[in-house]
Amino acid sequence: MFDINNFFQQLSIALLPFLAAVTFHEASHGYAAYFLGDDTAKRAGRLTLNPFAHIDIMGLLVLFLTRLFGWAKPVPVNFNIVARKKYGIAIVAAAGPLANFILALISSGLYHIFASIETSNILINKILVPLTLMAIYSVQINIALGIFNLLPIPPLDGGRILQAFLPPSKQIFMIKYERYGFILILLLLITNVVDYFIFPVIHYFVKILL
Repeated sequence: MFDINNFFQQLSIALLPFLAAVTFHEASHGYAAYFLGDDTAKRAGRLTLNPFAHIDIMGLLVLFLTRLFGWAKPVPVNFNIVARKKYGIAIVAAAGPLANFILALISSGLYHIFASIETSNILINKILVPLTLMAIYSVQINIALGIFNLLPIPPLDGGRILQAFLPPSKQIFMIKYERYGFILILLLLITNVVDYFIFPVIHYFVKILL
């Protein structure tokens, strides 16, 4: 039987780690582009760690349903500018997943600290338990977002990274058919390919960190 109270309790704990994950992911893209000479994100007000500047309602709704996956509004990047730097596109694309992996490592450290605290104080336990669960969710969400975004499918970050290392003719091909990337991603989800090939990788790294 579906327990709605338990669902919203878990969701309330997962919400903050999710907001942190997508905010740092998108902001890192913007900062990387800014350091490469592109101020598009800054002019759009997206060079910020304010989660409300990055939240996408549909991505948030998907979090409500999955409690693991979701997304934010992509930070605007002028790839014509960042491409002037060697591997500029790859650097900007890799910044998002890298931010997620760093957050996962930090969350792992916090989890082990919280889990190691032994106390009989009821008040402290009421604080420690939610913090420990948040750290667990943060590891899971950040690893999932980081790995999923590294899939070599445009417009995911992995597709951008791959594109940066291809010869110009292949880059044009990927740009031309980028619009169909979302269809391919949906097919991966619908056919459960994600369950068989991607979730095991996610679970492997989560298990190491926790």
